[in-house]
Amino acid sequence: MKLSLIGTGYVGLVTGACFAEVGHQVICVDRDAEKIKLLQAGGMPIYEPGLEELVKKNVAEGRLRFSDSTREGVEQSDVIFIAVPTPPLPDGSVDLSFIEGVAREIAAAMTSYKIIVDKSTVPVKTGDKVAETIKRYCKGQVDFDVASNPEFLREGFAVDDLMHPDRVVIGVRTDRPVKAMKAIYEPFGAPIIVTDINSAELIKHAANSFLALKISYINAISVICEATGANVQEVAAGMGMDARIGRRFLDASLGFGGSCFPKDLSAFIKISEQLGYDFGLLREVQRINAEQMNRFVKKIVETLWVLKDKTIGVLGLAFKQNTDDVRLSPAIELCQRLQKEGAALRVHDPKAMDKARAVLKDVTYVDDMNAVAEGCDALVIATEWPAFKKLDLERARKSLSHPILFDGRNLFDVKEMERLGFIYKSIGR
Repeated sequence: MKLSLIGTGYVGLVTGACFAEVGHQVICVDRDAEKIKLLQAGGMPIYEPGLEELVKKNVAEGRLRFSDSTREGVEQSDVIFIAVPTPPLPDGSVDLSFIEGVAREIAAAMTSYKIIVDKSTVPVKTGDKVAETIKRYCKGQVDFDVASNPEFLREGFAVDDLMHPDRVVIGVRTDRPVKAMKAIYEPFGAPIIVTDINSAELIKHAANSFLALKISYINAISVICEATGANVQEVAAGMGMDARIGRRFLDASLGFGGSCFPKDLSAFIKISEQLGYDFGLLREVQRINAEQMNRFVKKIVETLWVLKDKTIGVLGLAFKQNTDDVRLSPAIELCQRLQKEGAALRVHDPKAMDKARAVLKDVTYVDDMNAVAEGCDALVIATEWPAFKKLDLERARKSLSHPILFDGRNLFDVKEMERLGFIYKSIGR
């Protein structure tokens, strides 16, 4: 099929590459001409495992190309996916100006029947607004359908999530686009759920908010574990073996971050408020998440006493492993909190240092993770990169002024760290 993706961020670029991989003809569009030039030249604007290889392969085989023209994308596609940002506004609601702008551009370019699909995470009833906008700005009587197809991609695992989805949700206003939408996803072999468009839009916010709730729940349990001497990892393992609960998203940590969970949680609270429901449960999820960071900073301050003029090494800047994304990263927030306390920082991340430089100033960026601890008063693990589990702990202990390690991701065994001579502080253990 002939498809276009309007927006080449994490969602649009990964989706476009995977659609091309299963045989569709795909054009990825972005108004950022420099990004398009980079992609056309074989460069990558983001790091995502497996993505660069997939893009290069499908460009070479002629199934994937890039353009900065929405008109070109509309004219040369039967189905148009909108995958532009939906950033938060100060009150927690969603800025839909990019969605509205793209809908107008699509309308202006349409001359024949098209299916327009919301791939971006949007509030319920956005599909109605998109349809209304296209009808208003379309020249002449051109027929079209609007559908919702929410993404469920995890940064760091996005290619695998799209190539092997556990479900595909398609929300429609009429039955007419269902056959085409099913045909797009047939090669992926996943269960396809067809709903009304409002239900599809709600599924995404409901799912992400539930996962955020699950993370905050285990973080709350970690507080009880620390107060009683229990081990949160053992508690999570025991809970996770219950098939009704499952083990995923039960890892105590600094808290959730990134461009999805915080934004989607705030948006769902605001959406519920506008619909007349006070979703207090989700506000408590936000409070627990913020308190988790406060508790970790307090743990550092209580151990080191005064942070002013002390040097702290920080391993991890991305909001999670396998990505270079630092948007709303707990690791970046932690660094900024430590700086406010007067600490100097030496930092390292396997992939995110270039993007971190734009938001984290006045720190020393270190290329080798094993060199971060040199001259530091303590070492902090802020992101769960698998590489950090291979840290040369003996070298770190000798490099530190005091053998103090704060583990915000519970990467190491408590007894082993104590055996190695560390003052080791983790979460919920």
